Amino acid sequence: MKIMLADDEESIRIVVEHIVTEDGYDFCYAADGAEALSVFEAENPDLVILDVMMPKLNGFDVCTQLRKKGSNVPIIILSAKGDIVDKSVGFKAGADDYLVKPFSTLELSLRIEALLRRREHQTGGAGEAEKESIKLGDLEILFKRYEARLKGKRVELTPKEFKILAYMAGHPGEVFTREQLLTYVWGEDYVGELTGIAVFIRKIREKIEEDPSKPKYLQTVWGVGYKFGEKE
Repeated sequence: MKIMLADDEESIRIVVEHIVTEDGYDFCYAADGAEALSVFEAENPDLVILDVMMPKLNGFDVCTQLRKKGSNVPIIILSAKGDIVDKSVGFKAGADDYLVKPFSTLELSLRIEALLRRREHQTGGAGEAEKESIKLGDLEILFKRYEARLKGKRVELTPKEFKILAYMAGHPGEVFTREQLLTYVWGEDYVGELTGIAVFIRKIREKIEEDPSKPKYLQTVWGVGYKFGEKE
C-alpha cells in the first residue's frame, strides 16, 4: 500500500516517510496543495496525510477537491491547531481523522493502520461483500471501486453514505439497528444522536430510490432498523 503526504515542512516529510516505510508502506510526497492534487492523480495512494497550512492550496481545500472528484481514500489532517472549530472544518471537508502537531510517531502509525484496516473491511468483510460487486435491480454496488451505479450512471455519494450503503448491500436481507450502523460507521467510541443515521438513510434514498417514500433498496423495518433488499 502507498501513503501520500502533502506538507511543505521538510522535517515533517522526513519523519512521516520514516514512519510509513518502517511499517512497510510505499511513500510519495507533495510540497504544496496544488502539487498534492497532481501527485494524487499520478500515484493513486491508499491513504493521504494533508497538512492544513500549505502554499497554493491549504489542506482543507485539497481534501474538499478530492471528495468532489469522488475519491473515498482515507484522509488524515495534520494541524498545529487542536480546537474544535478547526477540527470541524476538517471533518466537514471530508477528512477521516485529525492529528495535532507535534504528534508521536506511534500514534500516527496506529492511526494509519486503523484507517487502512477500516477501509479494507468497509464493505462488510464477509459474505456478499467479498465479491467485487453486487447488483439488485437497477442498482449496482462496486465494493472495491467504492462506487454505486444506478442504471449504469455513477451515484454521487459521500464516503459515509457509501459506507452505509455498501455495508448493508453486503448483507442483503439482514436487519441492522441504528446502533449497529452508528458503531460500524463512526466506531464504538462515538457519542451522538441515533437520529443521525435516519438522516443518512434519507439522503441515500434520495439518490438511489425511484420513490424515496417507497424505498426498494434501503427498507425500514419498523421498530428495529433498516435492511437492504429489493422488493418482489
